[in-house]
Amino acid sequence: MMQGAIARVCIVVAAAILNHPLFFPSENTTIPEQDDDLLARMREHQEKLEAEQQRLEQEIAKAEQALTGDQDSYGWYFWSALCLVIFLTIEVCRQEIVPAEIHDPVEDEDGYSSAGYLNAKAVAFDKGVLNNFCKTRFLPFAHESGRVREFVEGFADDLLEALRSVCDREADLEVEDFVGIGSVFESWRVCKPATCDLIVPFAPPQPYRFQFQLWCDPFTDIPLDLQGYGRIQLKKPNGDCLCGSTNLGDDMLCLLHNRNDFDKLDELTLEERLCARDTAYLSKDQLMRWFQISVTKAWGQISHKYDFELAFRNLDFPGALQIRFRSGKTVVLNVTPAVLFEDSDAYLISHFPSDTSNASDIHWQLSLTVYERNLLKHLPIKLPTNSCHIYCLQIVSFLHKKQTALTGRCALTNYHIKTALLHLLLSKPPSMWQPQNLDHRLQDLLSFLQKSLEEKRLYHVIVGNPHVPIEIQIPIIFRTAEPINLFRPLVLQRQIYAKMVEHFQEMIRNTSVLVQEYTPHLPNGHTGHELNSPDVG
Repeated sequence: MMQGAIARVCIVVAAAILNHPLFFPSENTTIPEQDDDLLARMREHQEKLEAEQQRLEQEIAKAEQALTGDQDSYGWYFWSALCLVIFLTIEVCRQEIVPAEIHDPVEDEDGYSSAGYLNAKAVAFDKGVLNNFCKTRFLPFAHESGRVREFVEGFADDLLEALRSVCDREADLEVEDFVGIGSVFESWRVCKPATCDLIVPFAPPQPYRFQFQLWCDPFTDIPLDLQGYGRIQLKKPNGDCLCGSTNLGDDMLCLLHNRNDFDKLDELTLEERLCARDTAYLSKDQLMRWFQISVTKAWGQISHKYDFELAFRNLDFPGALQIRFRSGKTVVLNVTPAVLFEDSDAYLISHFPSDTSNASDIHWQLSLTVYERNLLKHLPIKLPTNSCHIYCLQIVSFLHKKQTALTGRCALTNYHIKTALLHLLLSKPPSMWQPQNLDHRLQDLLSFLQKSLEEKRLYHVIVGNPHVPIEIQIPIIFRTAEPINLFRPLVLQRQIYAKMVEHFQEMIRNTSVLVQEYTPHLPNGHTGHELNSPDVG
């Protein structure tokens, strides 16, 4: 009877071992929808084992009463202890191993799931395919962009001259010469139609002047969430000139101002037309409204000279213009009103199309794009011939545009991509940008952007960056300011952040497919750069 009881215990232990989770097919443990069923079966099985153990213990207890002799009793204790150790070992293994195999996708506080996460460093690039892709996609734009720049510069000069003619020189803002920025003027254009970004500075009429209040001023009251913003105060001339504060007499004239200037300006109420209500701060909305009306009048004066149509693309951004030729070709113009900050190349601009902040009407965003353009021109001086940095910028911008066409717009912009590239140019040795290193540097750029998104941290490349060469001549107020985190608004804007992360993950996942798809391959073995580049819409 003793031997039969021991045999039954061994059978239970063997069954437990054979039904242990380690013997389950490993692929089943990774299927989320089967996790609950698996755990339920394991609990049911454990309950059955416990019930069987209790039944056996009862039978063994009865058997013990019939047994005589210390030797048999000691043998039973040995087998019982051995079975207990085996059972406890199985239980400990189950607790340690099953949680490691059965796990749910991790979801962070922003609702972004790590399931399907793809690391940018895992993306493999074929050097030959990348080279052919760049030659077929981007080289044709290098020649075409020169003609586009020449046309846009001539047209912009003509339009701004007409704009000056329709403005009252003594009562309206003075229109200054435009500044070209962006991919067309920085030689990294990636697609059609050509998009040209122009900054048009405005100055106050004499004897008014602008006074600036920046976020980095020591005693400013600009909110902390508006890093990189400033206010523009329209100052009256009272107290700035002797003729405004002192009675010079009837026989004396001010050499700077006509004696009727102040009366005329007061009658025109410049503040009411350009400043926010009940303030002396320049209003973005008021300026944009004035700008749209003025541009419409200016185009009316010169439209007969041109054989194309000019239209506003977006009424929310009056400077968003589109030129359409009779042939069907188009050129996009983004004309952004701005105010020059003191004696520098920095501007306070009315808007960024990609801006996601909730800045008020009197808070203007700082633009240091002229310094960034100069930095992008200066750094290649030390780089190898035909360095791959521009191709890196073009490829990622191209992928971003194509992904946008697939899944819609998000807050990620080409400006963020260019900022990431400039950081890499400042941090990596020039020798690492050899043309044959294109695949590695492209991985670096994608990884840098991915890490920046994960950390919600991408610093402005100019403000507070001690690594910017002194030759760029950054104003001291911006060089010594605290660095600006361009991704700081994402900390609170969780939906926008989740959309950006999803967009970037899909872009990484589609990278190889997009590069292959848009690289022409000819049956005779020649590369696609011998053909004209097809249109990239």
